[in-house]
Amino acid sequence: MFSVIIPLYNKAPYIAKAIESVLGQTFRDFEVIVIDDGSTDQSLEVAKTFENKSITIISQPNSGVSTARNNGVKLAKHPYICFLDADDWWHPTFLEEMKRLITDFPDAGIYGSGYYIVKHGQERIAPIGVPQGFERGIIDYCEVYAKTLCMPLTSISVVIPKHIFDEEEGFKSQLKLGEDFDLWIRIALKHQVILVNKPLAYYNQDVDVNNRGVAVHKIYSPVNHFIFNLDYLYDSEKNNHRLKILLDKLRVYILLKYRMQRAFPKEYSAEIKKVDFSVQPLGVRLQYYLPVWFLKQYYGLKFLVWNIVKGK
Repeated sequence: MFSVIIPLYNKAPYIAKAIESVLGQTFRDFEVIVIDDGSTDQSLEVAKTFENKSITIISQPNSGVSTARNNGVKLAKHPYICFLDADDWWHPTFLEEMKRLITDFPDAGIYGSGYYIVKHGQERIAPIGVPQGFERGIIDYCEVYAKTLCMPLTSISVVIPKHIFDEEEGFKSQLKLGEDFDLWIRIALKHQVILVNKPLAYYNQDVDVNNRGVAVHKIYSPVNHFIFNLDYLYDSEKNNHRLKILLDKLRVYILLKYRMQRAFPKEYSAEIKKVDFSVQPLGVRLQYYLPVWFLKQYYGLKFLVWNIVKGK
């Protein structure tokens, strides 16, 4: 029933736990497809230690996570696609709960679960913006995401019908940050999004920064960052108030570092002009109206005080 795609690049210390979490699922109808994306450490060797007929391991030249996932889906034999990053893992009942959602909501375009954020060895439930008391069912993806800007769907906590993945032509290979959001929003604007509000996946933020697939605070070229590649949503954004709120919140959050570093000024200027600042909080407006030199001094002092308070 499920094809589980695991993109793998230089995650030798973590990949065994990821694979073990799939093999330990209470629901047993699945295959595992590991796509080694040109690893230069022992990742591939570790993956090959699993002698299990449900596991297929493919190697490719380093091409990025989007291409690795897309290539994994091309090999998938089952009608529902899951993704698990090589440094994360699942609760044993993840697939069982996803199967239950599919049975109860067979026509949805994407299914997901809550998840834990793992940091400094501590697990906390991701504060996605579902209403208090919400257990399972249809969500408005834009509304839920905009409440807390904590992703309600992640690349380790979703299931997508393969025919819908194929209709959307999968992940955009040029995107290095936000390729998952780009696909989720394309699906969410056309189909039902179903969520079970249980933390069933573990998003590991304790990975060595040198082994992180994505550097969240890095300044990416506009061609590689999703926020600069949403022009296809122009008409939808004009007519969908909740989508507009979400996109503007993401823009002001992401583009601030481009403003602070004066990076890619042409692309930055074109993107920030799309924001409706009349509805943004005062603090957000000040971040974009005050001089950059003032903001750098402010944030520098704030960081210094934070380190003093933390005893660093």
